[in-house]
Amino acid sequence: MQNALVAMAYRASATVEAIAALQARARAAGAPVMFAQQGDDELEPGTGGWRIVPELAPAPGETVVPKEAPDSFLDTELDAALRARGVTEVVVTGFATEICVESTARQALSRGYDVVLVADGHTTSVRSGPGPYAAPEASVAHHNEIYRNLRFPGRRVRVLAAAEVDFTGGAPAPAG
Repeated sequence: MQNALVAMAYRASATVEAIAALQARARAAGAPVMFAQQGDDELEPGTGGWRIVPELAPAPGETVVPKEAPDSFLDTELDAALRARGVTEVVVTGFATEICVESTARQALSRGYDVVLVADGHTTSVRSGPGPYAAPEASVAHHNEIYRNLRFPGRRVRVLAAAEVDFTGGAPAPAG
């Protein structure tokens, strides 16, 4: 949820609010909160657009994993950071539903983590007029439904509203 991305996001304020409340509860429960931050030609590191929105800014000591691809695990330290903290379940939020959120959630499952996709904690870009992409509300709903029905052997996959995520039993770590 970086400034340049949130500026073009569908339901930006509501999504940031949901993630902020989730972060606060995770921190209060002592669950690790981690961030994957995209850096590339369009999101140049150090620029205002690259920065994480102020409402979701990392607290001192929280892990920020730089990434260059939609998959937050690809060529990053995310997996090592999660394993070092004993994390077995990740709570996935962020931008963009069908790109970074999807790639990261699937890779988490493939790497052995249980996954919670936060139904109101991911979003995509606003799209004007008809085109080749699904409307943003359809994309979010579609991915929520896919994950409600996704089966991975030996993994638990859940779709929960931010308010329903419980960090007291097993302390999942938000990623994204």
